[in-house]
Amino acid sequence: MPALVGQVEPQLFPKRLTLKGPTSQEMLDRFQDTKAWVRDLQAQPHVHFKMREIRHRVLGVNSIPEEAWIWSADDAVALLGKRQQARSFVTIVGLTNERCPVLLPWLSQRPLQALELADAWPSLLSVVEWLHANPRPGIYLRQVDLPGIHTKFIENHRGALSELLDLALPPHQVELMATGIQQFNPRYGFLEPAERIRFRVLDPACPLLPGLTTPDVTLDSGDFSRMGRIAKRVFITENLTNFLAFPLVEDSIVIFGAGYGLRALGSAAWLTECEVYYWGDLDTHGFAILDELRTHLAHVESFLMDRQTLMAHQEQWGHEDSPASRDLQRLRPSELALYNDLRDNRMGRNIRLEQERIGFGGVEEALRRVILPSS
Repeated sequence: MPALVGQVEPQLFPKRLTLKGPTSQEMLDRFQDTKAWVRDLQAQPHVHFKMREIRHRVLGVNSIPEEAWIWSADDAVALLGKRQQARSFVTIVGLTNERCPVLLPWLSQRPLQALELADAWPSLLSVVEWLHANPRPGIYLRQVDLPGIHTKFIENHRGALSELLDLALPPHQVELMATGIQQFNPRYGFLEPAERIRFRVLDPACPLLPGLTTPDVTLDSGDFSRMGRIAKRVFITENLTNFLAFPLVEDSIVIFGAGYGLRALGSAAWLTECEVYYWGDLDTHGFAILDELRTHLAHVESFLMDRQTLMAHQEQWGHEDSPASRDLQRLRPSELALYNDLRDNRMGRNIRLEQERIGFGGVEEALRRVILPSS
C-alpha cells in the first residue's frame, strides 16, 4: 500500500467508539426494542463490540454493547460501504507517489476532491510534470501538446491545477501577485488573449479609415493604445444599444465598455489628452465601475449619472440584485453622496436606473451641455 495510506492506519486504528446504551427505565419500557437493537448491532460485520452486564430488578441480567471497536482501515472502509472509493484513492496515491510525490500532502488534505478528479488525475499529473519541465512557457494554454489531453482540459481544471502547481513549482516560477482562477495564465507564465476594445467614430470628419464615415472598429488593447489621439472627446457606455445609437458628435468617439474590464483603456496614454466621459447604469455598480476606471484615467467625468437624472426618471427605476457595498475613494463629492444614498437605501431598496431607460432626448440635451458648457 502506498506510503500515504499506510501511514494513516497505525494512527487511527484500532478505533474505539463509545456507545450510549439505554437507561434502566428505557430497557423496562422498551425491552423488545432494546433486544432488537443489540441483535442488529452484533450482526454488523467489520466491527467488534465490548459488552457489559446490566442487572435489572425486573429484567434480570442482560448484556448490552458498551464499546465498538474497528480494528483496521479496511474494516472501516467496508463498514462505510466505500471500498470502491478507497481502492480509487489508493490508486491515486500510488500514482502520485511514483510520479510527483510532492503532491502527497494535497491528497492528504483533499481526499474527497481527489476522488472527484480520479478520472482526470493522470492527466493532471502530466500537466504538472510538463510545466515543471517547461517553466513559464510563454504560449497559450491551447498550445500545450500532451498525449490524451484535449485543448480545454487545462482551462476546465484551473482551480485544482493552481493548488497542485503551487506545491510542485519553485516559487521563482510562479507570479505570486497574480491570484485567483482568472489570473491562472499570468501566474504560471502562459500568454493571454489581448483584450479587445470596440469603438465608433461619431464625427464623419475624423479621417480614421479611408472611405468610411463613422466606422465601428474593434482593436486589441495594444493597437488601440498605439493608435494616437483620434478625437477630442471620448464617451464610454456599457449598453450595446446605446453604443450603436449614440448620436453623432463633433470630434468624438464612443467606446463600448465591458463592465469591470475597463482597465485595458489605461494603457492608452493618448486618452489622457482627451475629454473622457463614462456613462454607466445609475446604481451602485455603475459608480463602482466609474471608481475603478479612475484608477487608470483619473480625469474621467461621469455622464448622465447625477441625482437630477435619477429623480427625473423615477417611473423607470428598477432594482439591483446584489448591490455593491464597499467604500469608493475616487468619486466626486456629488457622485459619492448619491452612491452612499443608493448603497444605504435612503431613497428606496436597491434602486437602479439602467442607462437604456433614459430617453434619447435626454441624451442629446446632456451632449449639448458637454459640447457647449457655457450655454
